[in-house]
Amino acid sequence: MSLVLGIDTGGTYTDGIILDVAKQKVVAKAKVLTTHDDLTRCITDCFQELKCDAVHDVKMIALSTTLATNAVVEGHGGEVGLLLIGSEPIDKHPAAICEVIKGGHDAAGRPQAELDVEEVRNAIRKMCGKVEAVAISSFFSVRNPEHEQKARELVREMMDVPVVCGHELSSSLGFYERAVTAVLNAKLLPIIASLIESVKKVLKEEGINAPLMIVKGDGSLMSESVARVRPIETLLSGPAASIYGAVYCGNVKDALVLDMGGTTTDIAVLSNEVPKINDEGAVVGGWATRVRAAEINTYGIGGDSYIQIDKDKNLVVGPQRVWPLAMAAASYPHLVEELSQQWETKKFNTFYGQPTDCYILMQQDITVQMTTTEREAVQLLKEQPHTQQFLADELGIKTFFLDLSRLVELGVLNKASLTPTDILHANGRYVQWNRDASILGVKMLAHKMGKSYQEFLDLAMEAIINKIALSIMQSVVNFEGKHFDLQDEKGAMYFVDKILQPQKDDRIMGCSLEFNLPLVAIGAPVSVYLPEVASKLKLDLIIPPNAEIANAIGAASGNVVEVVQLIIRNDDEQYIVHAPWERRVFDDYDEAIAYAQAEAAEKAAVQVEKAGAADYQLNTEKEEVFIPGWDILLETRITVTAVGKPKWLS
Repeated sequence: MSLVLGIDTGGTYTDGIILDVAKQKVVAKAKVLTTHDDLTRCITDCFQELKCDAVHDVKMIALSTTLATNAVVEGHGGEVGLLLIGSEPIDKHPAAICEVIKGGHDAAGRPQAELDVEEVRNAIRKMCGKVEAVAISSFFSVRNPEHEQKARELVREMMDVPVVCGHELSSSLGFYERAVTAVLNAKLLPIIASLIESVKKVLKEEGINAPLMIVKGDGSLMSESVARVRPIETLLSGPAASIYGAVYCGNVKDALVLDMGGTTTDIAVLSNEVPKINDEGAVVGGWATRVRAAEINTYGIGGDSYIQIDKDKNLVVGPQRVWPLAMAAASYPHLVEELSQQWETKKFNTFYGQPTDCYILMQQDITVQMTTTEREAVQLLKEQPHTQQFLADELGIKTFFLDLSRLVELGVLNKASLTPTDILHANGRYVQWNRDASILGVKMLAHKMGKSYQEFLDLAMEAIINKIALSIMQSVVNFEGKHFDLQDEKGAMYFVDKILQPQKDDRIMGCSLEFNLPLVAIGAPVSVYLPEVASKLKLDLIIPPNAEIANAIGAASGNVVEVVQLIIRNDDEQYIVHAPWERRVFDDYDEAIAYAQAEAAEKAAVQVEKAGAADYQLNTEKEEVFIPGWDILLETRITVTAVGKPKWLS
């Protein structure tokens, strides 16, 4: 049997499946809550739920994870020193220490200044004992990497820390983006290494002896050894896995793919079973990188989105994520009593947050400075979670003066409040946890909004459905290369409102859309919301079997893909081959082409084998780029793509 164990650690849930690749059959599946403070725990829980006779016949484990993405967004990771060669910092960067050194190259790969070895040594001395890794980025290193290579040798002579060079992570131009990519990769080294060790520990405890593969941001797989060196490539790993899960489950080649989870809704476009790739590189946490990743539009609408009533009594959904009241009360039943008492006394006045807010302490050893009120609230929460109103009463202050948002942002506390998951509990469509807490939450916000219980439920469902529909329309605008936000355009929203909320007085003109692609929807909540969304947008909807664990299926069914690109440029009647590892000059164009194709193919083969593939295929493409309006060759791009199945399944 060709059995693969796929695991996807998402923002809310960790999904697991055992997939028989040959028979295209799901043998076992699991869905458990993600434990962000200790991923080992949720992975262990996932294995426990997956346990069956087939688990010990697994040939490979494939893991997709949000860990790298979350770490970048939250600014976590190791301390990194950055050596910039040939240019001052263009913008802010995520390094702890940055030293600028003379050197670098021009667009033709010629030195713009010689590298001063002693200057490099002095810069390294300033970093000794202060950083856990060093990143190096040299100006135009993709045209000639020699200064980065020399600096790396010097770092290794003087420090026993990992060294990351920008030219090894991307062949794209963009000095600043390449520097950021190198620093983030260095910061992520200990984080991904820790995750891999945690997973391997669980595998050993479960008696499973199988190799571990990691999903990259473009949905392909890489070996554990490669992931340890290039953890940056796991950015957007989870959403990318969902795209391939949709292909596998939905049996489609061309489609829009929507993955709705607890935290976000991710939307991508699929063409001939392959997601559209972001040519500019992934942007995560505000950092522009040069990481190859699927082009995915992410929106803050999911099962755990925070439902609020604003000062104008409008209902707002997301983008913040909180624990659902139902889930919090399932673990801490006393919260129902506190919410019930608050409902009876009608204490709903609050300035910070919503009357439904509850707080859960996440850190026992707190190092951040706190105000007196924060410290007293934390002391109460050390005993057990409480509602905001309970805390205010115990502290003897009005809720207007109780602001714990800073501690939530720092991760000291988690907030629970009303969410779409609670709306489903309240209307009886989903009752996995504590329904009483959800009902009380709906009653409170309905009262605050001046609506009846049922009116509020209907308004909340409509708001969630419309937000998903608007996200789909905005994604299509983005995919078609139009750079505007629908919600910022009053003219566009006039038509959007007619589509999403048709009125009886639309006597003269009604509006509808026509999509040329079907929508494949995956994720646990889609069967509730997407039929109505598809009806409003006139979309052909596909909710495939096993849609709720499609992410894990995508991880298990992925290929190993490696891409190598070389550039050939004409310079003073010579032809220069710019490779990520060297610069070579030829007098003859055809010789340069032949050399570039052979070298790219050889490197792609080495990389795809190292990444864990066997029986791979090499596809070579040659693209000649001319100066617009002139019959003058600017450059020739040789791209070799290696694609293969993991060798353990061949």
